[in-house]
Amino acid sequence: MNVLVFKIETIPDIEGGQAIYKLHGLDQDSTSKALFHLRKQKTGSNVLPLYLQRISAISVVYRGMGDGMEDEVTVKSLGDENSTEAELLTAFFDIIAQRAPTLVSWDGSGFDLPVIHYRSLKNNISAPDYWEKGDNNNSFQQENYLSRYHDKHTDLRDVLSSYNESEGAPLNDIALMLGYPGEQGMQKSEVWDQYRQGKLPAIRAYNETGAINTYLIFLRFQVIRGLINEAQLAQEYALLRSVLEKTEQAHLIEFSELWQA
Repeated sequence: MNVLVFKIETIPDIEGGQAIYKLHGLDQDSTSKALFHLRKQKTGSNVLPLYLQRISAISVVYRGMGDGMEDEVTVKSLGDENSTEAELLTAFFDIIAQRAPTLVSWDGSGFDLPVIHYRSLKNNISAPDYWEKGDNNNSFQQENYLSRYHDKHTDLRDVLSSYNESEGAPLNDIALMLGYPGEQGMQKSEVWDQYRQGKLPAIRAYNETGAINTYLIFLRFQVIRGLINEAQLAQEYALLRSVLEKTEQAHLIEFSELWQA
């Protein structure tokens, strides 16, 4: 198993919005309010289009198994609180280049990856290993990160709904249904306000709990596919719990305690 579960959190792209809607001269708060208002007028929702979402955090669960990996499980947010968006993207693509993992997400095809694509374009980030479709490596013709129905990227929301967009479930609902703690710390609608208050560490922690829930659902998915059995699932649970319990990060310890309760 060589799996990279990933999840992003975003905030409005103030600079991009100012350029598109000629809002130069407005401060950050005024620009965001204008963007939300314009979007609601157009669509009835204040959720901004994907190209106007700026990445504030990328959180991952990496599960490596094999020579030299020693049953590795890592839970973290890439970079640190001072990392630029370009640095976060570079760190994400570096893992892909170095380890060629299977990517796992919840709505990655519908949200996370399109945002990553637009922001890579914005930040001029080169990632040939990710974008490869077989032109330079024939093996990628049969399995690559970009084709919707390839296992190199498993979008759990997509697969479990049989690619029926209207029936795609929220991550938190499925996590709670399966007895997992769900996302902790805040709601997605609060991320922008938390960011403006300087609470990026809290956003990163919240995003990590989302990535852990996604990983736990992925493990259950592996059982119904017949790729691991119940005994192996219990081993994977125990391994993850040991990682969470050994950390000094309060949100991960709390997640472990809620999970066991």
